[in-house]
Amino acid sequence: MILAFGDSLTNGFGAGYEFSYPKYMERKTGLKVINAGVDGEFSYEGLARLPKLLKHKPDLVILCHGGNDILNKLSSEELKSNLLAMVRLIQNSGAKVLLVGVPDFSLFSFSTHDIYGEVADETDILLEDEVLTHIELNRSLKSDYVHPNEKGYEKMADAFIEVLKLKI
Repeated sequence: MILAFGDSLTNGFGAGYEFSYPKYMERKTGLKVINAGVDGEFSYEGLARLPKLLKHKPDLVILCHGGNDILNKLSSEELKSNLLAMVRLIQNSGAKVLLVGVPDFSLFSFSTHDIYGEVADETDILLEDEVLTHIELNRSLKSDYVHPNEKGYEKMADAFIEVLKLKI
């Protein structure tokens, strides 16, 4: 079982729950994917919510969090600390982690925030750090300034499936 954990980018905001990347992954792989995305959630709120969800004993957690912290210019150090704590909780539960790199929305280039590569390196986990930047730079894949549309969420699912096929 896969736990898709995050904020609005996991929940499917802008396209609807049925067109979220977890639903696309479930349809494309036949695996059970739990959508545990909460719109508007900050990383400290996700950190508090995560332990209860890990009781479901997922095999893999796709962690896509931090966009709201970045958009609201919260502390990068706190975001990194929260992501590291989430990764450690997931690893201690016995699940593998796929971390999704979120763009630094304060940069015009929309490149992935450096924190995600640092967290992946420090914890030796999988990282997908290209798909959200690609979506952010392609208006036809977005429903608004930040959120993907149906095509964008499907691209996210495809990217995660590809990383998992290559790495696990």
